[in-house]
Amino acid sequence: MSKSPKKAIGQRTIIGFDFGKKFIGVAVGQEITGSASPLGSIKANDGIPHWESLASYLTEWQPDLIVVGLPLNMDGSEQQLTKDARKFGNRVAGRFGLKVEFQDERLTTADAKEQLFSRGGYKNLKKDNIDAESARLIIESFFEQTYQ
Repeated sequence: MSKSPKKAIGQRTIIGFDFGKKFIGVAVGQEITGSASPLGSIKANDGIPHWESLASYLTEWQPDLIVVGLPLNMDGSEQQLTKDARKFGNRVAGRFGLKVEFQDERLTTADAKEQLFSRGGYKNLKKDNIDAESARLIIESFFEQTYQ
């Protein structure tokens, strides 16, 4: 993957991942607008993504930063899935040479379902939509935390 010149903080393109053992949600965000859009999801086998699918998102969007959601327990403690999400983020960083940051994702799935339902009812609550919407919320919460 070719490296584009580094963009200033505030002008970066960010890809967000909502890590899961079977599916990984994907979204893209732009710091300049502070908003993100859901893209879809990547199939995973026990947390190992279909690398070619992941690479195609990175090639298309040329992100300056990756944000991976960290599934923490409600009390903020880590669980096995938290460790798996960190491992996934570290693998992405190592494989593609991109900076990866982690973002607390507590309640994003519930929030994603609520927002999708309000926009389209039950038919909008497909797994692919939920994962991608969760990734969008992870990016937007990253923006909120970074630029408060």
